[in-house]
Amino acid sequence: MGTLNLPRKVSVLGSTGSIGVSTLDLFEQACVEVDVVGLTAGRNVARLAEQALRWRPQVAVIEDEALLPELRERLSGSGIRAEAGSKSIVDVASADAQWVMSAIVGFAGLAPTLAAAKSGAVIALANKESLVCAGPSLLRTAKLAGGAVVPVDSEHSAIFQVLDPMAAAHVSRLILTSSGGPFRNATREEMAAATLEQALAHPNFSMGAKISIDSATMMNKGLEVIEAAYLFSMPPERIEVLVHPQQIIHSLVEYADGSTLAQLGPPDMRPPIACAFAWPDRLPWPAPKLDLVTAGPLTFQHPDPQKFPALSIAKQALATGGQAPAAMNAANERAVSAFLDRRIRFLDIPNVVAETLERMDHGRSFSTANDAVESARETDAAARRMADEVVTGLCAA
Repeated sequence: MGTLNLPRKVSVLGSTGSIGVSTLDLFEQACVEVDVVGLTAGRNVARLAEQALRWRPQVAVIEDEALLPELRERLSGSGIRAEAGSKSIVDVASADAQWVMSAIVGFAGLAPTLAAAKSGAVIALANKESLVCAGPSLLRTAKLAGGAVVPVDSEHSAIFQVLDPMAAAHVSRLILTSSGGPFRNATREEMAAATLEQALAHPNFSMGAKISIDSATMMNKGLEVIEAAYLFSMPPERIEVLVHPQQIIHSLVEYADGSTLAQLGPPDMRPPIACAFAWPDRLPWPAPKLDLVTAGPLTFQHPDPQKFPALSIAKQALATGGQAPAAMNAANERAVSAFLDRRIRFLDIPNVVAETLERMDHGRSFSTANDAVESARETDAAARRMADEVVTGLCAA
């Protein structure tokens, strides 16, 4: 076990989202001493200002530059610097924090996360896109800088906790669990007619719209398969997804000797955040405890590949390698946006992603730039344009 040295300098990127809020709540609940270097947010200026006045960071950054005057007004007289824009968020990530929560949603989180990796900080990673779009580069950069990447997603945190590094060569399978989303028991016909409201109704968690739709299509699990492959150096054929509606077992590691180890816990993001914060130690705090007696029976089933093609799309992108996962992520973001705008149907989402990847592969449109961020950015932009063309074609049909 390590020694949890406090106070620790920390920054929270995406502090007003669900993970950011849970992170600051954990600090409050655990009564830990932290020196907050920076807090950043996208557009929720009121909550950012409230958090800043509570945690007294050196700087608070709002991504939307039009909101900077309001942020400055809300922080007037506090001594807290107010800044705005993507560059300022990267500056916060590059600052001298020892621990950085990377919780910005979407591709926008890539550049700040890589900046934090270059600084040598321990990165608590909740931003999927950083691994999906530039996983090998991110992990290599963090290692060379003397830092680390500790996963916060409950599934990868579970594997991180039960995967014995000394026995990694003897792992036969990684098993990620999924709630199955709102359409776990729906027929494909019912999914074809699904409304936006039905797709947003996650059975276990209250999440943002984009993440909720990814859960409904199970693209979130596709992204997590790619993350797991990079994080744990595991080929895609040895990563499996099982539907586990109770969400008590977060992931499992199967070893060659027949042993299968699982990490269990209530559906709460603060325990994996606590794990990432205290690693390699443990953080005592009034955590919600798991009662196996009242948890009820734990059930599992294989996801239906006809209903959830996103899983096979993600594995194919991973097998293609290079910038294919980045293109897949970008196409998915555009397809989800089109569905949220009620321009396409629910089952069109994976079709848009698959069609985008096929067109880009045939046209060899994946970037080969040497810089990881630039390469991902070029592929991301090309995939978004292609996905928009596919969406336009569907709307015109």
